[in-house]
Amino acid sequence: QVQLVESGGDLVQPGGSLRLSCAASGFTFSSYFMSWYRQAPGKEREWVAGITSSGGVTNYADSVKGRFTISRDNAKNTLYLQMNSLKPEDTAVYYCKRLNSWGQGTQVTVSS
Repeated sequence: QVQLVESGGDLVQPGGSLRLSCAASGFTFSSYFMSWYRQAPGKEREWVAGITSSGGVTNYADSVKGRFTISRDNAKNTLYLQMNSLKPEDTAVYYCKRLNSWGQGTQVTVSS
């Protein structure tokens, strides 16, 4: 069955960086568009970034454009989210998504 396992979340100071990973299994990873979403406390889950199956095209929410980079390694069946210049408002649980499948999420907290 489809499995998506996120990792890399942590507590980081404002201005810091983190790299999230999403290990995929149970499907042909290289064939699918993949996305990152996040959900902050008390807010709805929101889309953060997406990447085509080959990795050739990426797109981002305006709130993270220029600070976050989505990428993938199809040989390793892994999706990444490099997050730089982190802000307190980036605090959320981050999820990777394929079609209707979600991972369990990884907590990112940005605080001094």
